[in-house]
This record gives sequence, C-alpha cells and structure tokens, in this order.
Amino acid sequence: MNRRGFIRVGAASVGTMALRSFGLLPAMAQSSSGYRALVCVFLFGGNDSNNTVVPMDDANFTAYTSIRGSLALSAAELTAPIISGSGAPYSFHGKLPELASLFASKELAVVANVGSLVQPLTRAQYQAQSSVKPLNLFSHSDQQLQWQTSIAQGHSPTGWGGRVADYLTAQKINASNFPAFFSVAGNTLEGTGVNTQQVALGPGQSLSLTGFSKTTASQAVWTSLNSLLTLGSGVSLVQAADDTLANSISDANSLTAAIAKAPTLKTVFPKTSIGEQLAQVAQIISVQADLGMNRQIFFCSLGGFDTHAGEFEAHNTLYPQLSAALAAFYNATQELGQADNVTSFTESDFSRTFQPTTADGSDHAWGSHQLVLGGAVKGGQIFGEFPTFQLSGPNDTDTRGRWIPTTSIDQYGATLSSWFGVPSSHLSTIFPNLANFSTPTLSFMDQPGAPVFPTLHRM
Repeated sequence: MNRRGFIRVGAASVGTMALRSFGLLPAMAQSSSGYRALVCVFLFGGNDSNNTVVPMDDANFTAYTSIRGSLALSAAELTAPIISGSGAPYSFHGKLPELASLFASKELAVVANVGSLVQPLTRAQYQAQSSVKPLNLFSHSDQQLQWQTSIAQGHSPTGWGGRVADYLTAQKINASNFPAFFSVAGNTLEGTGVNTQQVALGPGQSLSLTGFSKTTASQAVWTSLNSLLTLGSGVSLVQAADDTLANSISDANSLTAAIAKAPTLKTVFPKTSIGEQLAQVAQIISVQADLGMNRQIFFCSLGGFDTHAGEFEAHNTLYPQLSAALAAFYNATQELGQADNVTSFTESDFSRTFQPTTADGSDHAWGSHQLVLGGAVKGGQIFGEFPTFQLSGPNDTDTRGRWIPTTSIDQYGATLSSWFGVPSSHLSTIFPNLANFSTPTLSFMDQPGAPVFPTLHRM
C-alpha cells in the first residue's frame, strides 16, 4: 500500500491536529453560488523581481540600466511598455509575454516591494537596530516560512492559509468536511491550521491506496483494514495515525467520485510542472459543487530561482513556464465561468540584490514585487511603492540594493483574505502583526461588500 498520496502535513503537534471525519454528506443540496478560490504560486529560491517588471520612465530606466549592470535588460529584451493606471509606463521581462498581455487587459496587477515585516521599518531604523526586524533575514528557509505563516518575528506551527481554513471550518462555510486547503506541490506549512489539515496531491496522482483489487480476498483485506481503523487503540499516536489514514481514505473516495464528473476542459495547459499543477487545480475547481465547497485555497510551486549566477539563463527557462501556465489557468477559469471567483497570486522567498554578482547573478535580498491575477483584480495597475533605484538610498538596507519592504506580507495576505470572505474583525487573528500597519488592506482587489455565504443544509 502506498501512503505517499495521502500523508498530511505534520507541522502541528498531535494535540492540535484535527481528527475529523471527512467525506461528502448524503443528499446535500450543492451550489456554486458565491464560490471563491485563492491559488498561491510559490516561486522557490527567491525570484529576482527587479527583472520581472521594470519602470520605463526615463529617470528610473536610466538608473536601472546603470546600477543593474550585467543584469540590466535592454529595451529589446523587455515587452513593449504598458501605461499603468497611474499613467506611468512599465515593461515586463520579455519571457513573460502572456503576463504582460494580462496586465495590459487589466486582469493582472503588480503589488510592489512586498516582504516580511513585524512593523513598518525605515533604513535609519534598520541600520541603527532601533526597531524590531524579521528573524534571520536573507535566509531561504526562514523567509519561506515567514511568507507562508506571516509571522516575521519567530516560528509558527500554522500557516496563514491554514488559519483561514480554520475560520471556514468554524463558520461552517463549506457544505462538506472536505479540506479547504489543497496543495498540488507537496505538504506545505502555509496550509496547516490549528483545527484543520490540508490535502497534498501531486498532478495526476491519486489519494487512494494502491494494491487492492476486486477479488474476494483483496476486498476482505480492504474491509478488515477499514474495520481496524475504527477501533480505539488507547494509544494517542496510534489513534492519531489511524484517524488520519481513515480520513484520507474518505477524502480519496470523495475526490475520486467528484473528479469522475469533471468536464473535459478545452483549455490546453503547457506540459511543464507548473502547468500540470495548475491544470490539476482547474480540474478540482470544476467539481467544487460536487465536493460541496464554497471556498477553497490551493498551493502550487515552481523552483529554481536561487540565481547567484547565470540569472539570464535561469529566467529564460523559468519565466516562459510561469507565464504560459498562469495564462492557461486564467483561460480555464474563464471557460468554467469562474474567472471573477478565482484569484491567483505569487509568493517567493525574497527578491535579489539590485547590484549584480560578478557571475551575472544576484544575492539574497528582501522586498519583492508580486503578481495577482483574476477577474476580481484591479488589473493594469501597480500597487504599493516601487523602491528608489539608488544604492545606499532610502529603501536600501546597506549598499547593494536590498530593498526594505514598504508593504508587508500581512497586508498582502489580508487583502486577499478579505476578498475571500474573512471579515475585517477576524483578520488580526490570522495576521497577528496586521495591527502594526496603518493601512491593513490594500486596494488591488474588488471588494463588493461583505460576502453572503449560502445557507448550508446538512443532513
């Protein structure tokens, strides 16, 4: 029997693991009315977002070309400039043509200089060490965890997506007990809650146990296994493992039954890792009503962005994958009639130094530009503040262009969560540092008032 398909995240202690019965409820009235989904695409390694989107006004482009040196993209290596909502011109990396087109057609927005913060921080405060700063800056593992938890000053056993899932469960917003957080990129801390767990499933894989057949002997073993899982062992760890396996089997049955009803999408996804992950997400969204889901959160990833050397070559390989996959996914949400209800967004460890290395790469830095895509996004605009392109300037931690974030992960995540349906009164529970920022949420999402969740009829 293969356990890999259904093992859940174990970052939380056994005492806080949610040991609950999953699976769909019988004879349930299901509706896609009011459905919303968040889809995270994590760019592991630290994407050099200084080359993702570039200001094209004369002053900024001159400073960009001068300081970036060997990493500066020429105008010919960038997409044609697009006039943003503010009237300023911006270009995308030339290997991101689909994303540039979505920005031009106002389905995609850029949130500038986002990063891990405990509270607002200036260059003077940073250098004088007079204000609290995030733990272990410029560390891959720490910054990845801080992006996934929003807790900048220490370690957390739960992620912000998991805490959103806790809220959904407490409010009984979904019409079934199928997990609200679904990762197609392995187990992730972002989806671990206090009272909820995630499902992790690789593209094209199955949650179901393998090794069973329709023979009488095999079915007898299957029946015996399920019977054993319902018995109380009296040993906490054993009981927790049994419950997790039983829940996984129930989840697998529910998902298998729902996927069997999935429509065949006409949208063609690229045959890349991120393309296949997003195709899997689109398929699950297509059966959200059959799963009884009114709210879902998905996690995908693309790695390889730790570009200390050979950054051009890495971006020329990775960016076309990212651009084509996100565009295909947006097209699929349009095909499903869910474009206004699904919002995709990027995260990454950090950006890179504005000043290049001697090997045509860049080193670990801090604030980075993130992309948000969907029908409810106020696209074609830059939100937040681009850093001043000046070494030792007002946004630099030192002398190499490590930008101090001007927008926190808390504000970024709270804006997405607010659109998702979390009331403002509950945002500080999910993002404990949010109260430290005078503007808790930004304006890059349409916020059509407090969402009205469907009345749930459980049987």
